[in-house]
Amino acid sequence: MSTSSTALKSFHESIANLGSNVAASTLSDAERVRRAKQAFARKLDGHMAVDLDTCIHCGMCAEACHFFEATQNEKYAPVYKFRLLRRFYRREMSPMRFLYRPFTRDISAADLEEWQELVYDACTNCGRCDMMCPMGINISSLIGVVREGLAAAELVPAELRALQQEQMRDNTVFGVGPEQLKALVHDLGAEKINVPLDRPHADVMLLTTAADVLLFRDALAASARILNKVGANWTLCSDAFDATNVGLVAGDDATMKAAVKRIVDKAKELGADIVLLPESGHAYQAMRWESANELGESLPFEVMSMAEFILAERKAERLNFAPQTNGTSVTYHDPCRLARKSGVMQQPRDVLQALGIDVRETAASGRENYCCGGGCGEYVIKRSADLRQKAFDIKRREFDATGADAVVTGCANCRINLMTGAENTGWEMPVTSLVETVAARLAD
Repeated sequence: MSTSSTALKSFHESIANLGSNVAASTLSDAERVRRAKQAFARKLDGHMAVDLDTCIHCGMCAEACHFFEATQNEKYAPVYKFRLLRRFYRREMSPMRFLYRPFTRDISAADLEEWQELVYDACTNCGRCDMMCPMGINISSLIGVVREGLAAAELVPAELRALQQEQMRDNTVFGVGPEQLKALVHDLGAEKINVPLDRPHADVMLLTTAADVLLFRDALAASARILNKVGANWTLCSDAFDATNVGLVAGDDATMKAAVKRIVDKAKELGADIVLLPESGHAYQAMRWESANELGESLPFEVMSMAEFILAERKAERLNFAPQTNGTSVTYHDPCRLARKSGVMQQPRDVLQALGIDVRETAASGRENYCCGGGCGEYVIKRSADLRQKAFDIKRREFDATGADAVVTGCANCRINLMTGAENTGWEMPVTSLVETVAARLAD
C-alpha cells in the first residue's frame, strides 16, 4: 500500500512552521566569525589542505551538480561553495599564508550569511562532484566543513536548527518520541503484525525514523514482516529507536555524537549482533561510518541497511520470495549516502531481480546517480522549494526515459522529495520503497 497524497500533505502541514520554533541566536557578528573560524581550524587537516591547494578550477564539478545543471548559475558550482574555507586556509593556515594574507580578504559576518544559502539550500552534500573531479578532491567534505563552521556560528537555516535543537533537547524529531512509537506498534499489532518493543537481549536492534512513524508506516510494517519471516530475535527500543541524525545534516557535531551514542549504548546493553537501519541514506552514513569516529571506539556489532540484510537472508535461504509474473518494471533510485558514499548499490538491484522484477537503469545510476534534490535536510527548508523542484525535474526526466512502471528507492528522504515533486507537477509514476516491495512478495 503506497503512501497517499493526503498523508504527504498532512506531513508537510505538520512541519510547515518548523522555523518559527527555533530559539533565536544572540551571537554578535564578531562572535559568529570567531566561532566559524575556530570550527574551520579544528576540522582542516592535511588531506583537506592538499585538496584546497590542488583544485585547478576546471569546472567539471559544476557539471556534476544537480543544482548547477538545473539553473546554470555559476554560484552553485561546488568549487564556489568551499571558497570561503579556502580563503580562511590561505590567510590563516597555508604554508604560504604570509604571502596570501595581504591579498586575501578576511571572513566577515556578511560572508557567513551569504554562504548559508550556498551550502544548505543549494547543496545536498551528495558527493557527485567528488566522483567527477579529475584531481580526486573530496569536494563534499570541504563543503561539509563550511556547514560545520556555519553551524558553530548558529547560522543553520531555521527549520534545520529547530530540528537540531529538538533532537538535542528532547530526543525527538518532528515531535516523534516513545509515545508515538508505542501507538504505531499498537496499531500494527491490531493488523496482526508483531513488533516486539523493548525486548531484552535481542540479536537484532531495528531502528526506524520519525518520517516513517509519521508518513511511511508501511515501511516499518514491512520491516517487521521480513524480520518475523526469517525468525529473527529482534526488537525496537522505545528509548533509542530513531536513526534520524539531524546533527550530521546540520553540521553540528555535538548533536550528531549524542544521537549515535544513544543508539550505540542501547545496542551494547542489548548485546545486539546487528543494528539494522531503516531506509535512510544519512542514517546509514551516521551509524556505519561516522559513529565509531565520533565515539572513538570500535562498534561491537554490525551495522546493516535493509538491502544488505534482505540479500544476506536470501543467500542464507531463510527468506524466500514469490516472484512476480505480471511483467512489472521499475527503475531504482540510488540514495546518495547509501550508494555513492557507502557502496550499497548492487544489493538492492540483486534483491529486485530476485523478485523477478525488470530493473531499468536511468542514464546516470549507481555512483554517478543524480541526487533527488532533497537530501541532507534540504526538504525541510522552505525557501529552497523552487531550487529543489528544479533538481527534481532532472530526476523526473531520467525516470520517464526508462519507460519503467514505478520508482523504487531505499531512502525515506528521497521518497518525500520525489513524491513532493510529483505532487507539484502532476507526475504519475508511483514511488515506493525497497522494503515494501519485498514484503509484498514474501513466499508463504
